Amino acid sequence: MKKYFKPAVFVLSLWPIYIITYQILYNQLGPEPVDRIINHFGEWTLIFILLTLSMTPLRKITKSFEWIKFRRMLGLFAFFYASIHMLSYVGLDYRFDFKPLINDVLKKKFVFVGFSAWLLLIPLAITSSDKIARLLKQNWKKLHRLIYVISIFGVLHFIWLSKTIFFKPLIFLIILIILLLLRINFSRLSSKV
Repeated sequence: MKKYFKPAVFVLSLWPIYIITYQILYNQLGPEPVDRIINHFGEWTLIFILLTLSMTPLRKITKSFEWIKFRRMLGLFAFFYASIHMLSYVGLDYRFDFKPLINDVLKKKFVFVGFSAWLLLIPLAITSSDKIARLLKQNWKKLHRLIYVISIFGVLHFIWLSKTIFFKPLIFLIILIILLLLRINFSRLSSKV
């Protein structure tokens, strides 16, 4: 039964693609289709970052190593959706006109932190394989701690982007704080044992 878990998680992780494909095919993107596509993939990026961060606390709470088997896949899906989010923004919103885009990255804080989070995800995706993990040894763990910075940048990006609706970004912020606090508490407990 366990051998079907990973393929099932993989298929479920494609859910954002299924949703947006359905909405495109049936013309359900709303009055601002470009914004809908960009925001859809942005939100799903954050969901996958938080899911990735939740694997270690779940392992420690349930005392089951099964959760860790999904961490890499979820992290790669986070990068995948972040890249689609980025490409949608650059391609659909700016039509690959880089001059105003660079101007926005430098002048708008929500664009700057979002772009920074995506850049920081690149080395994590590149070094996600077991082979590179063995090659980098302890440096691999240090490098992959960037996920904390990325998650904070991602939530800030969402908060600063939302000028009027703060409910969704607030939920992401609360979940992130809980996950980071759980990690701190587990670290303290394991150092006492």
